[in-house]
Amino acid sequence: MGLREWIIPQDKAFFDVLEKESANVVEAAKELEETVKNFDAINERRKRMKDLEHRGDEIVHEIYERINRSFITPIDREDITKLASLYDDVLDFMYAVVNRLVLYEIKSPTVPMVKFAEIVRSSVENIHQAFLFMRKLDKKEIDVKCIEVDRLENEADSLLNESVAELFKEKDIVTILKLKEIYEYLETVTDKCEDVSFVLRDVIIKYT
Repeated sequence: MGLREWIIPQDKAFFDVLEKESANVVEAAKELEETVKNFDAINERRKRMKDLEHRGDEIVHEIYERINRSFITPIDREDITKLASLYDDVLDFMYAVVNRLVLYEIKSPTVPMVKFAEIVRSSVENIHQAFLFMRKLDKKEIDVKCIEVDRLENEADSLLNESVAELFKEKDIVTILKLKEIYEYLETVTDKCEDVSFVLRDVIIKYT
């Protein structure tokens, strides 16, 4: 057993449950992408997203229960709870997007929606890979994934600016306001993903 493995507690159950949370967020990101690309059975898709959001809440609750029962954790308790909470925010905002597509009676996807959804799905997949590398505290691989998440967040920022500027060329103010809010929520998802990546990098710096 190496020094790092000796220092870090070997009960890796917390990594299991964080990976479970991450896999659920990945599933939601794929569902979001399918929703904005196909716009079929939108009410059923909203229910599906709500179920995934509810499952995410249950997983976060499980994480907090484990923390309360555990004397020693593989990484700091504060880091575990911060990761769980921030990643739950990602899922909450994804559900909020689909919910607004229904509430605002959006009839068809727009090009920016599709582009945002692709960025979100890619961001979440990179975070998931970073979570998988947490077990070994693989700094190199986690850095690579987090840098890509940062790049995608910048791409989403630019897309939001371009999309909103294009929106205001339209004449229907109600449509402008509806789509602007949806675009902003989609961009916020990437902001939240970047927040998760910052915590991951902080954790890896602390333990390597």
